[in-house]
Amino acid sequence: MRYMLIMQVQPEAAARAAEELDMAAVIAAMGAYNEELQKAGVFLSAEGLSDAAEGFRVDFSSAPPVVTDGPYAEAREVFTGFWILEVASREEAEHWARKCPLGPGTALEVRRVNELADFDMPDNEWVTKEQEWRATNA
Repeated sequence: MRYMLIMQVQPEAAARAAEELDMAAVIAAMGAYNEELQKAGVFLSAEGLSDAAEGFRVDFSSAPPVVTDGPYAEAREVFTGFWILEVASREEAEHWARKCPLGPGTALEVRRVNELADFDMPDNEWVTKEQEWRATNA
């Protein structure tokens, strides 16, 4: 099963905590965590996200969709990065999430990544095309 660990930051709390941090130590701790995930064979990918000021939002409540540039002043939490892990169970995903070297003002939301089998539509043209695409690009 694949799980996505989504890093959420409360900007104000994280900024206060960051004042006390040694960035070299933070990067070393994160590198060691990623290396441990790789050695355990559960690491599929991980990426950090740019600041929300560089992003935009697409709201599909109307037609055409409305695009709004970041940052989003109303946001109490922002996504700043993610990991995708391949693990045997929810419990194993929780094990790795608990080991993540994050601090005050941050949290991980952990979600299982749906697989094609979750969509009970074996005769659907688009599900079949997705299966073919995945087999070709595996």
